[in-house]
Amino acid sequence: MKLNLESIRKREDWEEKKIALPSYDVAAVRKKSRQAPRWVHFGIGNIFRIFIAGIADDLLNQGLLDRGITCVETFDYEVADKIYAPYDNLGLSVILNRDGSRDLRVLGSMAEAVKARCEEKESWLRLKEIFSCPDLQLVSFTITEKGYALKNTEGEYSSLIRADIDRGPEHAASAMAILTAMLLERYRRGKLPIALVSMDNCSQNGSLLRSAVLTLAREWMEKGYAEEGFPAYLQDEKLVSFPWTMIDKITPRPSPSIAEDLNRLGVEGMQPVITEKRTYIAPFMNAEGPQYLVIEDSFPNGRPALDHGKGVYLTDRDTVSLTERMKVTACLNPVHSALGPIGVVWGIDLFADLLKEPDLLKMGRLAAYGEGMPVIRDPKILSPKKFTDELFQERFPNEYLGDTNLRLCTDVTQGWGVRFGETIKTYVRQKGTAGSLVAVPLGIAGGLRYMLGVDDTGRPYTLAPDPMAEEIHERLSDIVTGDPSSLKDQLRPILSNEQVFYINLYEAGLGKKIEEMFREMIKGPGACRNAVHKYMSQV
Repeated sequence: MKLNLESIRKREDWEEKKIALPSYDVAAVRKKSRQAPRWVHFGIGNIFRIFIAGIADDLLNQGLLDRGITCVETFDYEVADKIYAPYDNLGLSVILNRDGSRDLRVLGSMAEAVKARCEEKESWLRLKEIFSCPDLQLVSFTITEKGYALKNTEGEYSSLIRADIDRGPEHAASAMAILTAMLLERYRRGKLPIALVSMDNCSQNGSLLRSAVLTLAREWMEKGYAEEGFPAYLQDEKLVSFPWTMIDKITPRPSPSIAEDLNRLGVEGMQPVITEKRTYIAPFMNAEGPQYLVIEDSFPNGRPALDHGKGVYLTDRDTVSLTERMKVTACLNPVHSALGPIGVVWGIDLFADLLKEPDLLKMGRLAAYGEGMPVIRDPKILSPKKFTDELFQERFPNEYLGDTNLRLCTDVTQGWGVRFGETIKTYVRQKGTAGSLVAVPLGIAGGLRYMLGVDDTGRPYTLAPDPMAEEIHERLSDIVTGDPSSLKDQLRPILSNEQVFYINLYEAGLGKKIEEMFREMIKGPGACRNAVHKYMSQV
């Protein structure tokens, strides 16, 4: 069996293998989607395919949606060429349950894949056609936190964004510039309404998206590339909305062992691909079952019946903010960001195995229950305690998920501000200092220790992709594991950088504490393990 439209017509072959197929007419859905697109998504990797496309597939199966999602890639075009086109835009969803069972399902909701490249005239014109369609209701995004960044750590426009500003909308290259260029097209077609829905793990993600788009629009207006009314159109919430969201579904990289299992089951060609841009992707997607998507219900041009999708909650902005704060700054992401890098340093591959270490389990629970949860408000629609209980009792220990600590280090520096900084700022506001924190600063020290690229036994490893990894690694290059005296003031420029942590950690009462924790982590073989044990023994 091959994952393509022709093969899934032989339903009995797939259903015999207990692989669920779309109950709707995939070809008819795609035809309507191309003629009058209703939902566009930027960032068409793993979490989009198994979660967002899975929601659309649910709605299509229920007869609540008659069009699929137009999939737009702005960064890694190999994904469209190697994962979408050869498989007729189908995806094989593999849900990994805690008991070891798997739920297999073919998703047909990805109607079209478009490479957003201004150099490819046909694709660029198609993108303009899509954004000019009056039926288009929403554009959603899973482009990671760095996709919204216009400036570097020095507060200056990055070279890519500066080039986008100078060259104008017809030569846009970054995700934010491409989006703004397409919104300019929509504005020129009659100020058509649209909702722009960030689904990334960013604090107040809708505001972050709005700020990036407005900044580029104003820069282009100043240079004469856009009309004076364009920024006003983007700021009119009756025409253009930027709903806030909270998204949660642990989605590891595709597992080669699952690919082998699928092959034994009779599904051919499932081997994962690593692109030149280091995207880890496959024709299938593997993830946990639990999922949460909380969305501010603000859609100027109407919306699909999203509230009928599994784990989807439509609510107001304040409630979204509270759920986002619960998950991203307290209960889940800080645990991943604090423990994942230490797991790499300790030589532990899987996050589920990491939590078998008593000291790390204690540190994770302290970060969530002890330090994060006390400074958040209950969003009511989701209980923080029940949410965190599910994490530690069901989700984190799921060894079948195969989530690696190295994956959790991907872009880890981009999350330090929201995942640690927001809690630190709250302690400073409430107590005048964050000096009483232990797990949070230990996690930051561990993240910096990870950046040395040498594990607790002295063996080197390759750092996960991260826009700041090379810079930090170089800044720490004269620190020698086994020689704590080699640590002088190398950490100060990082720990005092408010662009990174949203607060100067020395002024917050944590800078020196993190330096001391880091110093203990570089004393010699096993020092990182010993340091964690020391601090966990004190709480």
